[in-house]
Amino acid sequence: MYKIKDLYDLDHTLAKDYLSKFEYPWEALKGIKDFILELGPTLGDDYEEVSENVWVHKTAKVFSSAYLGAPCIIGPNTEVRQCAFIRGSALVGADCVVGNSAELKNVILFDHVQTPHYNYVGDSILGYFSHMGAGSITSNVKSDKKLVVVHNGTEKIETGLKKFGAMLGDYVEVGCNAVCNPGTVIGRHASVYPTSCVRGVVPENCIHKNNGEVIERKA
Repeated sequence: MYKIKDLYDLDHTLAKDYLSKFEYPWEALKGIKDFILELGPTLGDDYEEVSENVWVHKTAKVFSSAYLGAPCIIGPNTEVRQCAFIRGSALVGADCVVGNSAELKNVILFDHVQTPHYNYVGDSILGYFSHMGAGSITSNVKSDKKLVVVHNGTEKIETGLKKFGAMLGDYVEVGCNAVCNPGTVIGRHASVYPTSCVRGVVPENCIHKNNGEVIERKA
């Protein structure tokens, strides 16, 4: 339930071939920067290199107060709104929204992803049509600075990573002011209640409630 094939439809990202090399999505985090630097020059005439190693599709709308750090790619019909802060190593797909005061760092956003209001997304991969409510964040470093472990019930998966935010599957909904703690994995079509503190794996088609209870979504 936490492998790339379980979480993502790879036809909805320019990172399809790159992600296909891995079994678990967090294995891709270390190479995002190099992947973008390799991909950018191949994108063709529909993209403009607006500054060194920053490629923006001609149909994208980037507000003047937004900051685009290198390397990054902004896809077709995507909006990067006022005071958005893209620190670098960010691949943002088509028809996305990077909202006011949102911050991205070392991420892959599939097509139709929305991070529209005051979000922090770091060392994370957000699947097709996933949405983060206002103020929701991915926490990407443990308070004790130890390596991140993915917890799935009694199972523990060592990642070997110090920085690892969240893996959101396709069509995930994260409620306002929720926190996805380091090593969070949320399956396809799952939802997270507002103000929740999420840890470990949330299975697909489930709902994570404020008290940590996880229930299966009713048909």
